[in-house]
Amino acid sequence: MTATHHAKDETLMRYAAGTLAAGPAIVVAAHLAACATCRVRVGHFEALGGRLLDELEPTPLPGTALSDVLDLIDAEEGIASPAPAAPTPIEIEGVRLPHALRGCDIGRWRWIGPGMRMSRVGVPHDPDANLILLKVGPGKALPDHGHVGTEFTYIVSGSFTDTFGTFRPGDLAEMDEDVEHQPIVDKDGECICLAAMEGKMRFKSVIGRMLQPIFGI
Repeated sequence: MTATHHAKDETLMRYAAGTLAAGPAIVVAAHLAACATCRVRVGHFEALGGRLLDELEPTPLPGTALSDVLDLIDAEEGIASPAPAAPTPIEIEGVRLPHALRGCDIGRWRWIGPGMRMSRVGVPHDPDANLILLKVGPGKALPDHGHVGTEFTYIVSGSFTDTFGTFRPGDLAEMDEDVEHQPIVDKDGECICLAAMEGKMRFKSVIGRMLQPIFGI
């Protein structure tokens, strides 16, 4: 797959620095696995961060630091490590999910509206992460909405279109609080997305506001 919608540089900088929240970081990691362009950008930001660290005043180490590290290496060399097994693909209803979700708790699909299902994703190292899988049927439209904070959406399968274009597998839709949009799934098949929010969704319609407690976002 070739991504045509990418993460913003600010987001990639936060990802490289490890300051992006857990949910958005998983969504961005899924996109990076599919997007060589953004992987190169992250590499540049990591290199820049390394140079900044090199310019910092060094912190003195205790006199035993070297011997302590050598002792740890000697201890680990005596332990035979088994060859790692190939990871089992993560799937949901036959659709392969991003490796970035490995270790997460994938919930069951829940009905949230006609032609729409949602699966809440539990993140072990951050139970408060707001991360979901969303499955929407062909031709169906999500409620028109804006955001309080930023919404990160990775397209796993299928495609949808809004005022910013058509988003296909591998693409990342990054919508901040200045954006209001209504994604409509293309008619050739259902769309499955992985989405994380840094804030809340802001629904314009009465139906959308009724659905908000179900989304939990």
